[in-house]
Order: sequence, then structure tokens, then C-alpha cells
Amino acid sequence: MKLDRIIETGIAVLMCAFVGTLYLSLHDNVVKAGDRAPDFSIKADNGQTITARDFGGKLLILNFWATWCPPCINEVPSLGKLQQTLGSQGVVVFGVSEDQDAQAYKDFLAKYQVPFLTVRDPSKEIKQKYGTQQIPETYLINRDGKVVEKVVSDADWSSERMIEHVKSLL
Repeated sequence: MKLDRIIETGIAVLMCAFVGTLYLSLHDNVVKAGDRAPDFSIKADNGQTITARDFGGKLLILNFWATWCPPCINEVPSLGKLQQTLGSQGVVVFGVSEDQDAQAYKDFLAKYQVPFLTVRDPSKEIKQKYGTQQIPETYLINRDGKVVEKVVSDADWSSERMIEHVKSLL
């Protein structure tokens, strides 16, 4: 009788541990406005290591994209114009591509002369830290490292309305 109770308790504890582990492994960490931006570190193709701390004191426009994504391709020129327009005021655009093909990525950057910092993250490690499910997806992260806005899908970052909106976050 006592042994049965011990076995039942042991099974119950194991089931709770199993369900908790399963929940945590399936539960996505989705970053939203108001959250602290997750830290990251990535080695760029040129060998430079880039971390979230490198953007401290600036408004970071963190864009997840890929060369094979039509909405991403449409968005790249306007992100470039945003960087050129507001870069001197403390705005930095940083693109994180999930491209697997390094040569396709390099060819894209050369063809479109992408004027903002971008890295290739084929493991999607940074994307996973943010809980990003689709691309393009962009996070506006203030000088204190907090996400102030998340934009899902492509946007016209060079429009007068968007430039004024971004300026208001400085």
C-alpha cells in the first residue's frame, strides 16, 4: 500500500516535469512593444562581431529579411533611404538576413547596393530570440534597449509619415 503511494507520487512528479518541459519547448518567446530587446551577438561575413550593445544610444531599426522574399526586396530601398535620411540624427538600420546561400546574399547586396548594415544569420538564432515567425518583420528599439514598436510585413520607411514617426521616437 505504501509502495503503491510512492509509485503514484513518483509518476505524478514525472508527468508534471514532462508537461512542464513540453510546454517550455513549445512556447515561443515573442517579443512585443514594451519588452526589453533580447541581446545578441553575431559574426558578420567580414569577420566583425556585432552585438546589440553596439547600437546603444541610437534608435535601432532591426529588420529581419531574406533575398528570396518579395516584400523584403520591396522594403530594402526604403530602409536605405531611412538610414540615409535619419542616420545622422541617431537612427541605425540593421538587417538580419536568414539566407542560407552566402553567394546569393552577397550578390543581392552588391546588386542593390544596400546602404545599411546587414548580416546573414542562416541559423536564424537572432530571429528565434525575438520570436519572429515571418519576414519581413521589423523592431524599433529605443536608446534604452526597449522595443517601442514591431512592424509585421513590409512598410514604406521613406514615406514622410514614417520618417516623422521615426523622428518622434528619437
